[in-house]
Amino acid sequence: MEVLSEILKEVNSVVKNVDEKEIDNIVQLISREKRIFVYGEGRSGLVGKCFAMRLMHLGYTVYVVGETITPAINENDMIIAISGSGETSMVLNLVKKAKDKGASIIGVSSKKASSLIKVSSSFLIVPGAVKSDNNVKSIQILSSLFDQSLHIVLDALCLKLSYKDKLDNKEAIKNHSNLE
Repeated sequence: MEVLSEILKEVNSVVKNVDEKEIDNIVQLISREKRIFVYGEGRSGLVGKCFAMRLMHLGYTVYVVGETITPAINENDMIIAISGSGETSMVLNLVKKAKDKGASIIGVSSKKASSLIKVSSSFLIVPGAVKSDNNVKSIQILSSLFDQSLHIVLDALCLKLSYKDKLDNKEAIKNHSNLE
């Protein structure tokens, strides 16, 4: 079996099943007037950090929950919470606290019927297999398919934001690290 080819087929299949209207809705919700907080656990959290970095490159005020410089969330803020299963207890606890403070919640999960999506103001479904999934099949272990697909979908969201904000690569480079 050619695993690279199979992995690409799987990711392509997941990305094809993402509702681009959900991405467009989130693009409209994200604005420079709002601080954006990104949170996820494990590999989903690492993909979330990639997403937060790209938002920073696009000029947004963005924080990763759990970092030492992350301020308290307030009512005018937005949190983008990621959980493949939509049931990760730490993510759900944080989302409930943010919601109590009046922040808007964007849930990102593989499951539309999950607890995360139910408590979210808006959502994005990336229907890739996760470790607890018996319905979506993958040759990959654990939640690899969700995480890979998530990265591509969140990069597409950022590309749409760059179109909305009329930013090109030259502008994004200005916010990229120049310490290299």
